[in-house]
Amino acid sequence: MAHWRGEYAAALAARDRHEKANLTIYNAYTKLADRTASSVVETPGTPGIATQQSINPPPVADPRQQAPRVQGPSPQDILSTTRTDLAEAQRSRTELQERLARATTELERLRKRNTHDAKRITSMESEIANLQLRLRDRDEELKGKAKLLEEFQDELAALNLQINMAEQRADRLQRENHDLVDRWMARMGIEADAMNDASKFS
Repeated sequence: MAHWRGEYAAALAARDRHEKANLTIYNAYTKLADRTASSVVETPGTPGIATQQSINPPPVADPRQQAPRVQGPSPQDILSTTRTDLAEAQRSRTELQERLARATTELERLRKRNTHDAKRITSMESEIANLQLRLRDRDEELKGKAKLLEEFQDELAALNLQINMAEQRADRLQRENHDLVDRWMARMGIEADAMNDASKFS
């Protein structure tokens, strides 16, 4: 808000400087007009205007011997210059107004864009914080699952070892049982043969 006010105040100051720069021209024109009005002599036949008389009229000199008179700017030239300066000041004022309007419009656009960008930045920061939190949760979850998997693999290895030991024991017991059955069958065979032999002699 203070930025465009400063530009506007600077434009007004520049306008004032430009107008005051022509103040000497205005004063010169006023003085020249006063001198011209006071030196005008009424021509004969013009009603309503008194003829200006000099108390001591100067002697008429030969125009050829009269010193050359320095001609200053005519009222028409001063008027033309003043009009040109006024037109230039008006053009400069219009240009400054247009620049001020463009700058104000651009400022409003940038403010709206800044507000929109600030909202987007806030939204993105919130989303980033949420995603970082979720990522940390996933990291913790993955660490927990990796630990559970490692423990499961250790338990599985221990169970496989126990199964192998149980299978070995079962094989050993099966062989021992088979040996016992074979020995018992052999013994029963011997006893049966002995009973058969004893029954033959009776």
